Amino acid sequence: MLERSPFFQLLFARLREWKREPEVLFWVFGFPVLLAVGLGIAFRNKPADETAVGVVDGPGAQEIAAGLPKETGFRVVVVSSEQASQSLRLGKLAIVVAPGPPREYRFDPTRPDSVLARERVDDALQRAAGRKDPVATAEALVTEPGARYIDFLIPGLLGMNIMSGSMWGVGFVLVDMRSRKLLKRLIATPMRRSQFLGAMMASRVLMVFVEMALLLSLGWLAFGMILQGSIWVVAALSVLGAFVFSGLGLLVASRAKKIETVSGLMNLVMLPMFVLSGIFFSSDRFPDSVRPFVKALPLTALNDGLRAVVLEGADLPSQAARIGVLALWGAVAFFLALRMFRWT
Repeated sequence: MLERSPFFQLLFARLREWKREPEVLFWVFGFPVLLAVGLGIAFRNKPADETAVGVVDGPGAQEIAAGLPKETGFRVVVVSSEQASQSLRLGKLAIVVAPGPPREYRFDPTRPDSVLARERVDDALQRAAGRKDPVATAEALVTEPGARYIDFLIPGLLGMNIMSGSMWGVGFVLVDMRSRKLLKRLIATPMRRSQFLGAMMASRVLMVFVEMALLLSLGWLAFGMILQGSIWVVAALSVLGAFVFSGLGLLVASRAKKIETVSGLMNLVMLPMFVLSGIFFSSDRFPDSVRPFVKALPLTALNDGLRAVVLEGADLPSQAARIGVLALWGAVAFFLALRMFRWT
């Protein structure tokens, strides 16, 4: 009975197409894995980078260089004033120290590394000059799984892949079928519009489980990432995210007739979320004035929900607000796509 349903017929046809498109498999499954590996290696746990310090040549320069030993994390070069200024401008040095009196620190206040270097250099030189701190302190370095960049990155990559894969996997295919006159042939079949669009979305949603398994397994095997919450909660959020972005893909492609048109529209929809929704850095970095808009984006809700489960062990009820944002986007997108969709 189910095998005769237009919905399942189209669903099975879409799944069989994957076998004939190996390049799509790479972009859907291989590319996110390679991206995670590359970024994971680049931001792996390693000793802190050395602070590049330039000391202007002159009386007292060697004394300053001696107060910033290499073993404490400084890389000191003694150069002329002109060379120091040029290297600081080009970003080769974090700070320049000019012997005094008074001793002068030259740094770029818009560069976080320069601001941090100013504090570190001054602290080291004051200690070398004999400063005594009234309070004894100690350092405890935290490198536990969950506090690293790769732990933050993996859920963001999963959300990004769900968004891009769902929108391209549905919207691009839909316009390609329309441009090749395949949709026009389906008008004569006993297939309802809702069955056709639902099958397109369902074929994409099924791929989410493979993507989720690949990225989470990579994080665990290659980087020791620990899943704090339930895998079933991650799966539920991922499926909901795939439904939402498949609906957006349908909406964008509901009337587009050319590949170039739908490509531009999908990039227009996805680009703000690539930048704002916290894939590679936290969305909390944006000003308070734009943060409500950022939090209302579907990818922000998906990424924040995935990170809450993966890193904090959150359960599904605690993510009700984010689920509501996703459900609203999905329902509106599918409803509008159903109303606006044209076969030709």
